[in-house]
Amino acid sequence: MLARCVALLVLVIGLFGDRPVARGQDRDRWQREATFVRLRVAADARPLRYSRRIFGGFIEHFHRQVYGGIYDPGSPFADERGFRLDVIRALRALKLAIVRWPGGCFASGYHWRDGVGADRRPVPDPVWGVVEPNQFGTDEFVQWCRAVGAEPYICTNAGNGSPEEMRDWVAYCNASTGRLAALRARNGNRRPHGVRYWSIGNENYGEWEIGQKTPEQWGPFVRRCAELMRSVDPSIKLAAPALISEHWDLPLLRTAGDLLDYVAVHRYWLGLWQENRHVPYERCLDLFDGPEQAIQQMIAILRRAGRLGQVKIAFDEWNLRGWHHPGFPRKEPVREDDPEVRLLIARRDLNAIASQYTMADAVFAASFLNASLRHADVVDITCIAPIVNTRGPLYVHPNGIVKRTTYHVLAVYANELADHVVPVTKQAPDDDARWMLRYVDVLATTDGHRSRWAIVLVNRHPKLSVRCQLMLGRRPVDGAVPAVLLTADSPEAYNDIEYPDRVVPRRIKQLFRDGFTEIPPCSITVVAIGKGRDGAERRASWSN
Repeated sequence: MLARCVALLVLVIGLFGDRPVARGQDRDRWQREATFVRLRVAADARPLRYSRRIFGGFIEHFHRQVYGGIYDPGSPFADERGFRLDVIRALRALKLAIVRWPGGCFASGYHWRDGVGADRRPVPDPVWGVVEPNQFGTDEFVQWCRAVGAEPYICTNAGNGSPEEMRDWVAYCNASTGRLAALRARNGNRRPHGVRYWSIGNENYGEWEIGQKTPEQWGPFVRRCAELMRSVDPSIKLAAPALISEHWDLPLLRTAGDLLDYVAVHRYWLGLWQENRHVPYERCLDLFDGPEQAIQQMIAILRRAGRLGQVKIAFDEWNLRGWHHPGFPRKEPVREDDPEVRLLIARRDLNAIASQYTMADAVFAASFLNASLRHADVVDITCIAPIVNTRGPLYVHPNGIVKRTTYHVLAVYANELADHVVPVTKQAPDDDARWMLRYVDVLATTDGHRSRWAIVLVNRHPKLSVRCQLMLGRRPVDGAVPAVLLTADSPEAYNDIEYPDRVVPRRIKQLFRDGFTEIPPCSITVVAIGKGRDGAERRASWSN
């Protein structure tokens, strides 16, 4: 009798208990049969073409990003210019549209003339406490960008530099005649480099930055710089640092907004600057909506300033994890032989610990790109910071490269998505399923003719599959649909030198029945619906 009562009690709890916290097989069965997230693609909406510059990168003269990263003379992987060819091949597969250089904080102490011509001398870097050899400068950066297939994007020195120095840098790169064009020709580049994208400074709102400005100082300074730079080349595209703060941004936009094309926004959601620590996947969950929130906040500021539709967002430094550089940046050179400084610089090697770069980084990257693409009418540039070494998606070492989890996300997006976005609504059919909405992120892209669709389904939950119903307009997706899946056997999975392929994308068939499908935990799935204009299914070579 007692046993029957216990069994009945268990049954009642299973039927009427708190379903969202059910566990094990009961939870799995309930999840499959009783709840789902409905995703409806607005198939009749006007497609919005997005900028390929959303797939951009950033490189700074910090630790081994440039020297020992993209530039490594003497390496068996380098060409005669010193460029690592394995790095170039890997980055070309990402179809990087734009790369920002030379910083970052480094830019606020960098003088471009030190890095051009045959007579180059090493100089102390006041920001990062090392000696800058100046082997890799403007001409090398532009050549490297051409090899990668990316637009060069130069960040000028608004720290201890001047508006005149910025103007001259534009002239060196873009002028056809004159003293600085002749200097460029003597340095082996008769034709103008044609650098279109420029940033006036880097994070000049920060107390850590050389040449920190107040909001009252910043707007007039930016205006003066923009006027001089445009006097050399009126066609350039200009950005200036913004803070997602009305206190900083409104004076800038009201004073100089008519001369700007972009506000340059930076955000690292895990600040690990002074203390490096492993942050597990579950603790990153609350950060995945951060990019969407930041973009909406910046849009509200642009609207208040009356610049929405005229000035766009360049998210030209973004990443989940902030760079680890204890004791830095600084504003004055340090002694090379100072043992404390040498110890601090050595601790930058902690950025290379492979186990830090897990599926949390992958899912965050997908969430960031989804948010940027959803707001493609305002977000025009994004640059993952950096693209190589430190926290970058590509780890470069003397014997080769490792593609971290974020690398594969960037590769899938750059190669699998169509070139327009359309809205998607996300709904829970009832209150019991509402808890699932935070775990599902979705993006719909099409070719503009609505003949081919690439739809991204992200399940952020670390352990549970999510059941979705995907509707293309009023039509449910049905059948075995070609897809690319990026997932792993654990949320903490990562790639390293010994096991570089723990986390790699796979081509699969995603099964839909009347629109319903299961998305595995901690995963990014891109489903391909329809065919290209030539009638053939698309097959990219990037993953071979």
